[in-house]
Amino acid sequence: MSKYEKLWEFVRDSKQDTIKLTFDEIKSILGFDIDHSFLNYKKELKEFGYEVGKISLKDKTVVFNKEVK
Repeated sequence: MSKYEKLWEFVRDSKQDTIKLTFDEIKSILGFDIDHSFLNYKKELKEFGYEVGKISLKDKTVVFNKEVK
């Protein structure tokens, strides 16, 4: 089980084409802050039908997009 699996499940269960979460919202879901390792783990999200779109360090947000098949 990945340390980010709760986040991936949250994104998948949202059933939205695009979902934008703040770093604080992600922390609430996971119970910890995302860190640089997030970049390595984000490829796991494809298994849930989504991909990481834009990561904004300025706005402290992450956009997740449903994969188009």
